[in-house]
Amino acid sequence: MLRRDAFRLPPHPASVPLARTRVYDHLSAWGHTADDGALDDTVLLVSELATNAIVHGYVAAGEFEVAVTVLADGACFIEVSDESPAEPEMHKPDAWEDEHGRGMRLLDATAEAWGVWRRGGCGKTVWALVRG
Repeated sequence: MLRRDAFRLPPHPASVPLARTRVYDHLSAWGHTADDGALDDTVLLVSELATNAIVHGYVAAGEFEVAVTVLADGACFIEVSDESPAEPEMHKPDAWEDEHGRGMRLLDATAEAWGVWRRGGCGKTVWALVRG
């Protein structure tokens, strides 16, 4: 059985903690706990991808979309969509203290798989698969 939750948020920094909370609540309601690993990793990656959508995504409609699906085996499938056609890029941070440029590296290191889907002329969806 698949359990999916999708929602739209405005491109504002306050939306990042809202996305984390909503995803955490959804996964907790379907039996995920901090012990299985998928909960914390999924919430972390949603936070990173939502931040990227706000900072780098073009959001003419005034919102970006977050979706998380709990698969039958307990894995979590994340999708964050925005209207920018630009694919995310892996950057090398300039210095250890640099706060920017680590999100895609974190995604690459944490997710079992990830990628980008084109949404025709309507932007892209960055997706990730997280297993506990």
